[in-house]
Amino acid sequence: MEKRIIYADHAATTAVSDEVMQAMLPYFQEHFGNPSSIYARGRENERAIMDARARIAACIGAQPNEIFFTAGGSESDNWAIKGAAEQMAAQGKRHIITTAFEHHAVLHTCEFLEKHGFDVTYLPVSPEGLVTAQQVEDAICEDTALVTIMYANNEIGTIQPIAEIGEVCQKHGVLFHTDAVQAIGNVEINVKEQHIDMLSLSGHKFHAPKGVGALYVRKGIFLPNLIHGGGQELGRRAGTENVPGIIGLAKAIELATADIPGKIARLTPLRDKLIDGILKIDQTRLNGDRTQRLCGNVNVSIVGVEGESLLLMLDNAGIAASSGSACTSGSLDPSHVLLSLGLKHEVAHGSLRLSFGEEFTEADVDYILEVIPKVVERLRSMSPMWETLTKQGIRLV
Repeated sequence: MEKRIIYADHAATTAVSDEVMQAMLPYFQEHFGNPSSIYARGRENERAIMDARARIAACIGAQPNEIFFTAGGSESDNWAIKGAAEQMAAQGKRHIITTAFEHHAVLHTCEFLEKHGFDVTYLPVSPEGLVTAQQVEDAICEDTALVTIMYANNEIGTIQPIAEIGEVCQKHGVLFHTDAVQAIGNVEINVKEQHIDMLSLSGHKFHAPKGVGALYVRKGIFLPNLIHGGGQELGRRAGTENVPGIIGLAKAIELATADIPGKIARLTPLRDKLIDGILKIDQTRLNGDRTQRLCGNVNVSIVGVEGESLLLMLDNAGIAASSGSACTSGSLDPSHVLLSLGLKHEVAHGSLRLSFGEEFTEADVDYILEVIPKVVERLRSMSPMWETLTKQGIRLV
């Protein structure tokens, strides 16, 4: 079996594309001026940032003055949630609604706010990893300040009914924030049509560099500063701007959103072939909804193997994948996302996430499906748990 090299962890991070790199390069040396400076070199970069702001806004149906640059998704989430909580607390509203399987940038922020007197409702998700607009509406009360629900889950790829949730929030006069870090470039987004008040995005998920992201804040919403200092970002976020990163972010989001239907049409059959092939292995299950999921996401649990061992052996075969979210891959605990679906610990421990992008091919699928059954067979042959389950005829999935 010829060893191939396949990167199947796009949900963790992506490479900077050639087009993005070329757009950024002049701003490292030739156009290096501080945008806050009044001389020509600074003013040129200020104009470049304003142009990038407008281009990014156009990709999600926003206005340029509604886009604020950040260091990435986690900062954007923190700013949106903490800022909205502080603002609405002044009006006597101290209740937040989220879900049990959000990214930790949201969950840990909500836990922080709980320690400061806020009440948080963590909506349960279905076994397929979905919430409904009705669940949100049922949870809203008089002192609800904010609803924050991710657009697409970073581990299992399920896509939530964002427009319906946004409509419910608008009807009740509640602010609605969505972490769209995994969704940008994979689903078509229009913040106005979908009633989204705030939206977080991160460039390194769609071929921009790490360390740059953005927060959309609907006009009319005032968020207190998360970072204090200078007057950058319309006075809302201090710190000298990351000009190359911002330029790269604008180019990357334009490329990522140029033909989303075409991307979905090409990758969905490959995703489904990969799912069907892995599920032929005994005692495996798909995590997340079969169809209401990102076109480049496959998440399965394989009974009788440990996720870490599985990843190491796949890596040895040239396949880079993930078990649970990248931000917590060093943890030995089962994924909170998988546990929220009702999975037993023994099943959640054997999770595998394969996430891929535009360059993924059918040959890549065939190679993965050639490697995984052999790796699983080898790991199960060394597993006392699998031996016990087999002897006793116990099925966990």
